[in-house]
Amino acid sequence: MCLIPTAWLFAAGYQIGEHGTRAMGMGGAFVAQASDASAVYFNAGGLGFHTGWNILAGATLIAPKVDFTGPTPSTEKSDLVSQTFYPPHAYVTYGMESGLAFGIGLYAPYGLGTEWEEDWPGRYLGVKTDLQALYINPTIAYRFSPKFSAGAGFSYIMGDVSLTRKMNLPPPLGPLPADWDMKLEGDGTAFTFNVGLLYKATEKLSLGLSYRHLAEIEFEGDATFEGVPNVPLPSPPYPAGLTLPMLFPNQTGKTTLPMPGDLKAGAAYAINEKLTVEADFEYVFWGTYDSLVVEFDEGVAGQTGSSEAKEYENSILIRLGGEYKLDKLAVRAGFVYDQSPVPDSSLEPTLPDTDRLEFIIGLGYKFSDKVWVDGAYQFIMGSERTVADPPNEFPGTYNSTANLFGLSLGLAL
Repeated sequence: MCLIPTAWLFAAGYQIGEHGTRAMGMGGAFVAQASDASAVYFNAGGLGFHTGWNILAGATLIAPKVDFTGPTPSTEKSDLVSQTFYPPHAYVTYGMESGLAFGIGLYAPYGLGTEWEEDWPGRYLGVKTDLQALYINPTIAYRFSPKFSAGAGFSYIMGDVSLTRKMNLPPPLGPLPADWDMKLEGDGTAFTFNVGLLYKATEKLSLGLSYRHLAEIEFEGDATFEGVPNVPLPSPPYPAGLTLPMLFPNQTGKTTLPMPGDLKAGAAYAINEKLTVEADFEYVFWGTYDSLVVEFDEGVAGQTGSSEAKEYENSILIRLGGEYKLDKLAVRAGFVYDQSPVPDSSLEPTLPDTDRLEFIIGLGYKFSDKVWVDGAYQFIMGSERTVADPPNEFPGTYNSTANLFGLSLGLAL
């Protein structure tokens, strides 16, 4: 039960990849196709093959479920409070016959959160956490030949974070009969860039490559302490007349969190006029998250800041997907293997993370050549993960699943 909040952590491997429902229906294996306006996110190079105006907008409903079981002998089970998230996506693109194309996208590639009961065993690490990182991504692309196009863009990022956790005094001064609340709220902005290439090697085979650079958001905000018991502190070691609330003044603070870069490569193959399959490999540079440094303007319990080792590891995703087109209907399916970047020593209940297997089905329906709708369902199955002490100071076992529903509406003008 540490006095200073060291766990201002929100992005613990929670990268969101569902930013277009057609692509979602194929497990996000779309970097070598990039054939709708979501190319702004998946592969800017794909825009060079687009003509006219294209608009795509939608959202993904995400409903995670996590439980934590403490180690023997307690084996107490705690369930995550049910929450639903709705990260949006919206794109507008325009492609010229000359091969020059422009686009802009809005999406949230990092986010989600957790909420536990206020009396659960891990309340001193976190009760409620939330992160929103919204990217606004203008993009330009050019088709150099009938087979090759390249694109690039930059993103303006707006981030908001919040954390609520319980606090108390460690021995020998505590614990006191009642906990109190610490709330951290902050926001920040950042910039990053992305580039993409799309090469149509043959009429059936296309290859794609896309890179998005690291962004580091400096969050600044308020730290507030509510319900701190007005009790005197012993003298010595504390000065005479010092009370507990004096150690926890409301103040401002700041920290920096990385939104890691990622590299995607994929190959799509049209088996016939109706069936296309794709395989993508994604490498996420989570290794840039080495430590977490928190600074306070006035200090908490006599400390002006902290540094906590994270030592995240670079991770991979393997995406497989396919689409079968009928007259107006398209049927899709996909599979994803998503490797966790979080080592055992850094796993925390604020956002527990684990290796995941993901299974997806999707449908698309064209009302006309100018109007269509896409829907998808995704089930995420996290592997059971047990951490021990050492190296983790909060040992136990995590189990997680999630249900996702995506919906997008597309227009061609």
